[in-house]
Amino acid sequence: MKLEAKFALAREFFEGVAHCQSLNMDLQSLGEGQANVSMPYDINLIGDPKTQVIHGGAVSALLDTCGGVAVICHPSVGSQTATLTLNINYMRSAKPGCTITAKAHCYHVTRNVAFVHVVATDNEEQSPVATANGAFTVG
Repeated sequence: MKLEAKFALAREFFEGVAHCQSLNMDLQSLGEGQANVSMPYDINLIGDPKTQVIHGGAVSALLDTCGGVAVICHPSVGSQTATLTLNINYMRSAKPGCTITAKAHCYHVTRNVAFVHVVATDNEEQSPVATANGAFTVG
């Protein structure tokens, strides 16, 4: 399948996932086995009213979605995927008011499984908010 067709499938996948719209996620860019997805700050996603910090569950949804999109963009993967495992390391809270951007790279694909690394940052690009390593089905 041509790369542009893969990107179209990835966009279709992203647009079909209801929580992407609920969390106001935005598909920033696609590459061969890569994806960038952002999620703007939203008061409805606050996990701690005192600090105004975004809830970790919203961050995990961003990491997972970005990873899945990167898998679909990999040249040796079909059009479907599902998360098998997602190990998340939260490094620090995202700054209140900042957009969080996730960048995923699908770095290895076997016959049945794709492996992905994802990094989420806010305005401090050098200091991640969270990182994730995941395994996704391929089909």
